[in-house]
Amino acid sequence: MTMKSRIRKAMGWTALALAICAPGLAAAQAAWPQRPVRLVVPYPPGGTTDVLARLVAERLTTTLGQPVIIDNRAGAGGTIGAAAVARSEPDGYTLVMATIATHSIKPALGETPYDAIADFQPVVNVADTPNVMLANVNTPYKTLSDVLTAARAAPGTITFGSTSPGGSPHMSGELLQALAGVELVHVPYKGGAPMITDLIGGQVQLAFDNLPSSMPHINSGKVRALAVTTPTRWPDAPSIPTIAESGVEGYEVSAWFGILGPAAMPRAVADRVHQEVAQILKDPAFAKRLLELGAQPSGIGPDEFRAMLVREIAKWREVAEKNKLVSK
Repeated sequence: MTMKSRIRKAMGWTALALAICAPGLAAAQAAWPQRPVRLVVPYPPGGTTDVLARLVAERLTTTLGQPVIIDNRAGAGGTIGAAAVARSEPDGYTLVMATIATHSIKPALGETPYDAIADFQPVVNVADTPNVMLANVNTPYKTLSDVLTAARAAPGTITFGSTSPGGSPHMSGELLQALAGVELVHVPYKGGAPMITDLIGGQVQLAFDNLPSSMPHINSGKVRALAVTTPTRWPDAPSIPTIAESGVEGYEVSAWFGILGPAAMPRAVADRVHQEVAQILKDPAFAKRLLELGAQPSGIGPDEFRAMLVREIAKWREVAEKNKLVSK
């Protein structure tokens, strides 16, 4: 075979190889997303996290041009679903709608099979919602100041209920104890409904709950709202003061909901999802819908979201250690 023939043959093989590899190269270089995106909700259907995720997924399906499919993977207070996402292929096609429980409180308590910072790529914080401190209407507690005065006079005699151990309502009470220097007795429940029933019935004197689910009971006069946990008063309940303005300086709890992906997910994908969700949150109709659910739009992106997670975990770790709640 002549040199010219060998060159021609080599060029032929090269062309064939390029033709075979071309679809793969094109797919690798194609813009994300090229197929459906899975958004894991680490809780059962019907709860606040699930509702928010479905609202966002519906809009993202339109803006991304690919279906965003909700995958409810409940268990262990949200950590099973979150752990599955941490272990998933970091290609941008598996995300999680995380919460203050899965990525702030439970990591601080040592109750997660993952590192909430190292194992995830923060994408966008979607929304925040307040908790509220409630009192049985037959107690003498008309304000938070009344509670603190009584608690200091008789430590360990006032009870407060929460929706679950380690949840944001529970930790709202723990933070109050840590910052105000008082001792209350925590009574955990398996959900908000039984807790509210016992609060109304007087089995517990105080309770912390999500504000949206408590508003019907507050408006009906069945329970008394003492203060909200957010740093500013809630727009839909402006008559309820904040805990901070009621005398506990530095107090702040916002039950947040945000999207994260696996740690090695491309930053370009995280930025794209952040941009799309931030635009969705700016839509007045969408923002109004969130407020109706008791959630305020956020929209902070990857870097700010990561910094928030670091601060949150440090805060709750300090509270947990001070109140002897850390499991490991």
